[in-house]
Amino acid sequence: MALSMYQTSVPLILQMLKSIDAVLDKAAASCEERKIDPAVLTGYRLAPDMLPLSAQIQIMTDQAKGAAARLAGIDIPSYADTEKTIPELKARIAKTAAFVKSVTPEQVNGAEDREIKLKLADNDVTLKGSQYFFHFFVPNFYFHAATAYDIIRHCGVPIGKRDFIGSI
Repeated sequence: MALSMYQTSVPLILQMLKSIDAVLDKAAASCEERKIDPAVLTGYRLAPDMLPLSAQIQIMTDQAKGAAARLAGIDIPSYADTEKTIPELKARIAKTAAFVKSVTPEQVNGAEDREIKLKLADNDVTLKGSQYFFHFFVPNFYFHAATAYDIIRHCGVPIGKRDFIGSI
């Protein structure tokens, strides 16, 4: 049996959103236990030229809602990117997951051949749905999810690989 575009996209997106949401719960608990201001964590970056945790999660959720919408051929919801606290970031993840869940198999299946138009820097790029998903979305989504995880882990929150992978 061949996998459909929906089966390869929506469950993958939802699994990672759920995993990072759970990692944020552990981060909040760790901050409380260690008497650390959570703003230190949400503003933390791994290198001076990298974006902080809050931005990593904002971009990860932008990638998630963008992929679901593009594959479904619908408008991408717009978020203000104002989240600074762990509860605000968790709310953004929840809002994104709700949107992704609203996309149906009927909307996404067949999207592997749909033209996806992107603006990358100063270039307009057109990709087939499968190229967009596997060669653009997946690496970008996981880059920001892994960077968010790495920031949290680097700040001393006791998390591991199982937390990143989450439940299957």
